[in-house]
Amino acid sequence: MKTMTTITMAVSLLTLTVPLLADSDDSKGPGVAPVNNQLYLDECSACHFAYQPGLMPARSWKQLMANLEDHFGENAELEAEEQKALTAYLLKNAADFSKLKRSIKIMRSLSRNQTPIRITKIPYIVGKHDELSSQMLKDNSLSYCDKCHTSASSGSYSERYINIPGYGSWEDDD
Repeated sequence: MKTMTTITMAVSLLTLTVPLLADSDDSKGPGVAPVNNQLYLDECSACHFAYQPGLMPARSWKQLMANLEDHFGENAELEAEEQKALTAYLLKNAADFSKLKRSIKIMRSLSRNQTPIRITKIPYIVGKHDELSSQMLKDNSLSYCDKCHTSASSGSYSERYINIPGYGSWEDDD
């Protein structure tokens, strides 16, 4: 009887999980939720690509936002209210809380004690780019997602072909 109950629970869990994962496929929508916060777009995209909150866990965003006076060698400090609002947006929409495909894979690639503050240090993202040559990476840093992923701003990173500047299309099987 105990085995039957375990099987029933496993089937029930699978029944609930499979549609959720299928619905999050990039072909039916974004792999990560697109940025929908104008303050974030205004402040962050003034200097770099506005990374979707679903590309990092909340703990990473929290650490990143706590050290804006030294934001990768630059001072990106904000007014206290703006910093509070942006931090709240990033934490609420972080990969930990997303049900979308890429965010789930990002979280699965991290151990509980990993708190990367660079998108380029996320194991899932690094792994997705492991076939690129060192010359391609030298010419096109992983930190500029939108240079190759032409639909990155919409949250889609799973294009049939990715355009690598200076190299052309790159087929992405995932």
